[in-house]
Amino acid sequence: MKKNKRILFLLCISFLVVLVACSKNEKEDVGGSEEALENLNQEGMPIVGEEITIDVFAGKAASAADDWNDVPLLNEYEKMTNIDMNWNQVPVDGLEEKRNLALASGDLPDLFYGSYMPNSDLYKYGEQGIFIPLNDLIDEYAPNIKAYLEEYPEIKQGITFPDGNIYAIPRLRDPESPTSLMDDKPWINQDILDETGMDNPETTDEFYEYLKAAKELSVDGNEVIPFSSVSMDRLFHWLTGAFGVSNKGILHPSIDEDPETGELRFYRTADEYKQLLEYMNKLYTEGLIEQNIYSIEVDHFLANGAEGKYAAMNFFNPKDYFGEEVGGRYIPGNALEGPNGDKLFTSVISPVNSLGHFSITNVNENPEATIRWIDYFWSDEGAKMFFMGLEGETYEETSEGPELTEEITNNPNGLTVQEALAQYIINPGGGHPVIENPEYSTAPEFQPEDLENAENMAPYLIEEPWPFFFYEEEEQATLDALGADIQKYVAEMEAQFVTGETSFDEWDDYVKTLEEMGLDEYMEIQKKALQRYEEGQ
Repeated sequence: MKKNKRILFLLCISFLVVLVACSKNEKEDVGGSEEALENLNQEGMPIVGEEITIDVFAGKAASAADDWNDVPLLNEYEKMTNIDMNWNQVPVDGLEEKRNLALASGDLPDLFYGSYMPNSDLYKYGEQGIFIPLNDLIDEYAPNIKAYLEEYPEIKQGITFPDGNIYAIPRLRDPESPTSLMDDKPWINQDILDETGMDNPETTDEFYEYLKAAKELSVDGNEVIPFSSVSMDRLFHWLTGAFGVSNKGILHPSIDEDPETGELRFYRTADEYKQLLEYMNKLYTEGLIEQNIYSIEVDHFLANGAEGKYAAMNFFNPKDYFGEEVGGRYIPGNALEGPNGDKLFTSVISPVNSLGHFSITNVNENPEATIRWIDYFWSDEGAKMFFMGLEGETYEETSEGPELTEEITNNPNGLTVQEALAQYIINPGGGHPVIENPEYSTAPEFQPEDLENAENMAPYLIEEPWPFFFYEEEEQATLDALGADIQKYVAEMEAQFVTGETSFDEWDDYVKTLEEMGLDEYMEIQKKALQRYEEGQ
């Protein structure tokens, strides 16, 4: 009897070993069939000899073309490649629910495109073999992506998961372009500045004095609102660098690098952060910040801005949102020097700020052709096509380079440049897995005012902002619970300190509460994630 049990036990072990080996082989065998490879052209166009169809789950922004199955750019690219992309577009509002449903049900597309797949899902479903590793495909079939990752190894590091695999092609901001890396930007109303008789503020003290003086003025009979944006967070974006916190960028809202020790820091308990809150409390309680800033609606902000009420703001290009006449009153604000001599601008994003935009699933029978499809748009010629459209229709080649046609720049139907282009291309709008190319992109951040602002700010931008970190599944589960509670409490207390609802005499109690909420455990997870990132795993 014992002998039979032992034999049964050994057979079970053998079966499990075979099962694991098979599963591993299935995960590693990510290439297309022999038939698919015979149909593939390794370079040039078309990508495949006989036409193929790829089913795509695609996120759709409100500003993007309505039906990507009939867009001039993609129609032309289909002729070039012989690949028919069958686009199933999902509006951003319902994207997360439908994306999760597709993954959970097993009813998978060949490709997830512009779907804002969270890093945690990329890692989880990648390890399960649902998303195939792209490393070898990039190496063999995507020369433009491969060359870019070799030129910027830090970007390759930022998209490689702890198991060594790349599961998605990201949307990238140009690492050489300050305006591309900046998020919102600071602006000063030149007309109001002239009325105060002051110079453009260079320090937090000068900024405070400017806001106080501006508060006493009026614009077209309306009271001036000294300082505002669409959220309090955006006001902090301008000022954190003046107090030496958030020095690794805004993708990590509570951790940075301690400037004295070089160690990871939860800056929301640092003395410098307390100083920042005291400064913001002074601005708010003296009426220098728009008083409904914690509940402000975008439409309300834009309406006030269009009337020229704001003396200072941290937002996007004012001409785009307030119109030429009012928006033209604004000049770039400065990186402010704070009370301890800090002078940085920290509203900066890692080039790898959004990763999950091009993931090939294990049901895709043509992964080589699929990776070649996106690789073309990483070339100079492909980038021009992606961002500017079709030569002769949306742009013309000139001695000074490609220029948009009159129909786009001065549309007879009164459309903006972005609206006119959207009739031909799938950008703007959406998480496209390409590099935001400053030479060809018509995005607002490449307008002259933004370029001037970025040039003014460039010497003070933080270097090497952290991308999002990768977490193991157990770590992610802890962060989803513990981290969410910590961030919620931090946000609540920040508002209470700024508005004066809670006295700074209770600061020590605030810090103690965070410690009791499990801050040490939270930071241990962050330290491990940072270590993995720094080691390039």
